[in-house]
Amino acid sequence: MSALKFHWFLPTNGGDGRQVVGGGHGVEVGAAGRPASVAYLGQIARSAEQLGFEAALTPTGAWCEDAWLSTAMLSQVSERLKFLVAYRPGLTAPFLSAQMAGTFQNLSGGRLLLNVVTGGESHEQRMFGDFLDKDGRYARCDEFLEIVRRLWTGETVDFEGEHYRVEDAVLAQRPDPVPEIYFGGSSPAAGRVAARHADVYLTWGEPPAAVAEKVEWIRGLAAAEGREVRFGVRLHTIARDTSEEAWAEADRLLAAISPEEIARVQAGLRRSESEGQRRMLALNGGSKDGLEIHPHLWAGVGLVRGGAGTAMVGSHAEVADLVEEYAAVGVSEFVLSGYPHLEEAYRFGEGVLPELTARGRWQPPASTPHPTAAPSRAARKAAS
Repeated sequence: MSALKFHWFLPTNGGDGRQVVGGGHGVEVGAAGRPASVAYLGQIARSAEQLGFEAALTPTGAWCEDAWLSTAMLSQVSERLKFLVAYRPGLTAPFLSAQMAGTFQNLSGGRLLLNVVTGGESHEQRMFGDFLDKDGRYARCDEFLEIVRRLWTGETVDFEGEHYRVEDAVLAQRPDPVPEIYFGGSSPAAGRVAARHADVYLTWGEPPAAVAEKVEWIRGLAAAEGREVRFGVRLHTIARDTSEEAWAEADRLLAAISPEEIARVQAGLRRSESEGQRRMLALNGGSKDGLEIHPHLWAGVGLVRGGAGTAMVGSHAEVADLVEEYAAVGVSEFVLSGYPHLEEAYRFGEGVLPELTARGRWQPPASTPHPTAAPSRAARKAAS
């Protein structure tokens, strides 16, 4: 059995709180009790690395803080944790993007992973000055990733496509190691780009049988390109000592969501061009009823939150069981979050991860910090 990897989430999308913080994918971000400050996000990052999470995803878009700048700051208040930086191709030139990634990777000590997001909302893209339609964005993304990957390998690149033209382009400082590309999308256009460029294909947390279909779809497309791809799933988590406690927490979160808020957010999300968002909406049906769509998989988060809308709910052992269900269909990486993100990181890290270690499915990553990472407080004190 292969070892699994677990990543956490940094709530730069308006902050964090004890309720579901809604918004994203073209809808207004809901209120949060904890602002997305460096101090608070640093607490989450340090806790995640102490608990054994591999990396932390930071979102991108008009509804959140910039992912590059946020994670660059947080890399200096953490030691080992990698940053899965969500990034939209097309908003900066391929050469500059390749250079930015190289700078981040080299100055952070190899702690960059890239989650490439083409953008599913034309209205939001136009805020950035991008007027391509969805198919055009995927075609541009394909060209973008070809240029960037070639630059990262040290090639001198001459390229002329429909969207980009570069001449005699070469990076003076290449990233070491080359950042891995995480990529999601449920449309045919997304599948083609993932097959050509992704190291890890990410899907939102649909039931395991639906995820299995996606795994086989992308695996087949990648094989036709002569490539192999790993697979990850993006989920929320509500893990407790007992199943009853976990479901009570899910009920508490649900009780705080008003019918008016559900109607407002659902109307906004139905305007999304994202096929993945359409599939998330189908799982919750816009109703508070019937939200356990698979044993211990709950679709309540998606009532008011765009993007990932499902949560694993149960005792530590029951959540570990569901993790193993996903692993059985080919998923090896889990990008997780919970409300609030600080406390839920501890509940998963101190409850579910030890359970998975006992089952031989997970081992904590090496604790040695990267040589260019910020020194710990203890190290600074010893040197003074």
